[in-house]
Amino acid sequence: MGRNVRSEVLPAGGTATAHRGAPWTGPPPPARPRPRRPPTASKRARPLPPPPLPLPRRRHAPNLPSPLPPLEASQRLQRTPSSTSSSGTSDAGRLSRRRAEPCPLGAFACCFRRHGGRALLNRPSRSALNAPPTAAPHPPAAPAPSHEAAMKLKERLMIGAASAAVLLTLLLVIDLQMDLGLVGPPPPARLVAAPSHGRVRVPDPAFRKRVLQRSHNGSREASPSGRGEDGPESGPAEETPAPHDPFEDLGELAQPGRSPVESPVIVRDDEETQLTAKTRKGRRRRRDNPTLGELLDIRLSKNFTNLERFQWSISRLELYGEDDPLVEKLLRDMATLPIAKVVQKDGGTQIKLSIEYENGEQALCKPMRFPREQQTLPNHFYFTDFERHNSEIAAFHLDRLLGFRRAMPVTGRHLNMTSELYAVATGDLLNTFFVSPSENLCFHGHCSYYCDTAHAVCGRPRDALEGSFAAFLPPKEKASRKVWRHPWRRSYHKRRKAQWEMEADYCSLVRDIPPYDEGRRLLDLMDMAVFDFLTGNMDRHHYETFKAFGNDTFPLHLDQGRGFGRPFHDELSILAPITQCCLMRRSTLATLLRFHNGGVARERLSDLMRASMSSDPVNPVLWEPHLQALDRRVATILGAVRQCVRRGSASTHLDEDRDAALEVS
Repeated sequence: MGRNVRSEVLPAGGTATAHRGAPWTGPPPPARPRPRRPPTASKRARPLPPPPLPLPRRRHAPNLPSPLPPLEASQRLQRTPSSTSSSGTSDAGRLSRRRAEPCPLGAFACCFRRHGGRALLNRPSRSALNAPPTAAPHPPAAPAPSHEAAMKLKERLMIGAASAAVLLTLLLVIDLQMDLGLVGPPPPARLVAAPSHGRVRVPDPAFRKRVLQRSHNGSREASPSGRGEDGPESGPAEETPAPHDPFEDLGELAQPGRSPVESPVIVRDDEETQLTAKTRKGRRRRRDNPTLGELLDIRLSKNFTNLERFQWSISRLELYGEDDPLVEKLLRDMATLPIAKVVQKDGGTQIKLSIEYENGEQALCKPMRFPREQQTLPNHFYFTDFERHNSEIAAFHLDRLLGFRRAMPVTGRHLNMTSELYAVATGDLLNTFFVSPSENLCFHGHCSYYCDTAHAVCGRPRDALEGSFAAFLPPKEKASRKVWRHPWRRSYHKRRKAQWEMEADYCSLVRDIPPYDEGRRLLDLMDMAVFDFLTGNMDRHHYETFKAFGNDTFPLHLDQGRGFGRPFHDELSILAPITQCCLMRRSTLATLLRFHNGGVARERLSDLMRASMSSDPVNPVLWEPHLQALDRRVATILGAVRQCVRRGSASTHLDEDRDAALEVS
């Protein structure tokens, strides 16, 4: 047919043609009967059909009849001449095979996808929508649970109940033992649960002791000037100074001619009676006091530096002699020699610099972080306190005045950070230098504590820096050292206490352990306690000795950077070795009495320290309240020794009375 001609199927089987646009003059075609669609089942009862195969797209959608039931679809669809394709197959015939099952009512998306966009043509008739719905078939009943499934359910319930009971019991036990979340009157009253995050008022004063162990060691605050750590009003009120006590009873025990048997507290060192001999340079040295050079067969040469001479002259009893001129030469070298190389020292919690001079000598530098007037922060523990460079310098002078001579020589020095540190720095230290917003040169290095930009070491001002320089010990390859754990070491924990803080008779355990059961080592620890208490150093966890001298040698006094931090506070727990063992050298007691009473020249320890540190390049080394604290702490040590002597004499009298009663009986 032509493009402008349309054909219609007549009831008699003939055709009538008319041009497009011409009115239809023939009789109207009869209405096509629409099949009545049976009511469908419920959507929930009928499962969705599987997705059909995709159909090819067609340009013109044929006039398809409404979807019919599967059995009547092949009978109702008829082939028309207009829907015949080139292959002779009718489109309606092909679609009838794919529409065996009609789409559910209302499932527009499914029909649209299945029929390729022809879902709008397959809407049900109005009569089908108005037909009364039939009863939907009931879904098949679920099979009854088997005996095995019922048993599994019971087992799960029993396991859950048992787990809940165990957790509840565990919570109750922890709650009762640690007093967390339970408050109320003492038994037999009922306990009342309280929220764990709320503030709890506990009438029992021992509650805090079980949870947070606070050390009540009798430490006291003192402020001679009426000022505390944070200002004029934070410290204790000014007290009237007590009258001077000369400690005459202790002076009798410290006399050289007095027999030590009368007091078990004051012990005479056996080395006091050893013979001495003069050396070639006129210095006096004990005959059984060899040096490291003599034991290692190292002869002092003219080519040796002052540091090497000092290192190989270390003897069994002391680091240097009483009037050794080599000490002053070494101090001058460390303070004036040009610096050739700077690297960061490995180990430790805070930054330290290893300094190498042009002549080969080495020193350990601790830079200045804070001014001398800044004290230990009140919320800092002893193991998180900042290290102070002036503490190292003052500790060396104090060790020498006490007559111990067990600390390496230390001096102060003014540095130019640009030419003496930044210009010769190497390694990772060089990458940490920067200029602060105040245009000061700074660096921070790498360490476990306080090595970041917020805690950097900066010039005061610009690139001017102050630091302490300590002489190096002999190399470990030649003169090895042994590290000992201090018996009165602290716990280094925020809540736990050490054993010696909880046991009053702890010293009896220490006396049975080598090397404290014999020899001089226990007396050396008493000297170390005196030294640490005067400096206020609580960070004494280990000490070292030279292996070449065996156990009959002195411990080294190293690392005093955390001393001299609290001039108005006396930490009495540092004196635990003395108060628990009630032991002290007679020579140490005589030295303390001389510092307390002023001696012949009427000079106390503060005056002697001030005169000794006057020659240091960074003088004044200490803040004036620290010097006043030295005099106060000397009197505190003498008072503790007096109490030990009185306890010892009282126990001696009790033993004598007991023996006399036994003899009478």
